[in-house]
Amino acid sequence: MPSVQQLFSLESETALCTGSTRGIGLSMTLALAEAGADIILVQRDESNQTTKQQVEALGRKCTIYTADLSSKASLKGLVSRITDTDGHKVTILLNCGGIQRRHPSHQFPDSDWDEVLQVNLNAVFTLCRDVGAHMLAREPDATGRRGSIINIASLLTFQGGITVPAYAASKGGVAQLTKALSNEWAAKGINVNGIAPGYIDTDMNVALINDEARAAGIMARIPAGRWGRPDDFKGAVVFLASRASVYVTGEVLLVDGGWMGR
Repeated sequence: MPSVQQLFSLESETALCTGSTRGIGLSMTLALAEAGADIILVQRDESNQTTKQQVEALGRKCTIYTADLSSKASLKGLVSRITDTDGHKVTILLNCGGIQRRHPSHQFPDSDWDEVLQVNLNAVFTLCRDVGAHMLAREPDATGRRGSIINIASLLTFQGGITVPAYAASKGGVAQLTKALSNEWAAKGINVNGIAPGYIDTDMNVALINDEARAAGIMARIPAGRWGRPDDFKGAVVFLASRASVYVTGEVLLVDGGWMGR
């Protein structure tokens, strides 16, 4: 029987991560590296080397592949290049890339709707499908495990939000996609789960933070008494990526300071 430390260890694992250059995605990627995983980063370009340098400072390998999540053509063949051409064995997929667009719903432009759905949902499906196929094509380990997929959802997976219909629709879709894939792949050794962040102090929420009345209303409902921080996600992502969560699948884990229980 493995020890608790062994259950949470990601030694000899390789994680493919999107959205890792800042905020929650950066913290979660570094957490995976701290737990022992090598990292493959998907970025629009290689100009931002900060995450790569931080991962390597932890003693882990890190490789950047360039792709634009907003472009179906850019994503085509990405996983094949990583796994078949370059020979990486991906055992963890972290889908954290996401964008936000705000407009009154009756004025929401088609172009923004399409972009949000492509980045937040279509790209998540494409990467889940292609990495899932890569995992299914190899033999499971001695415990029957082939890998872990972690998709980043939102409070708007459960709530509608205001002036963000595309984001709410995309994150609702992420939860249902997570459940659908889990139903097919859990018995084959692939755990598929989601993490739903609450209100977190990141660049994506600057508009809310700067709206004093709205920010005060949000704070009043958070039982923990503060906005979340990116580092609040380190434990959750390592848990879902590791053997510690071997019997947890199809779930969306709320990390929200108690918001949804209010």
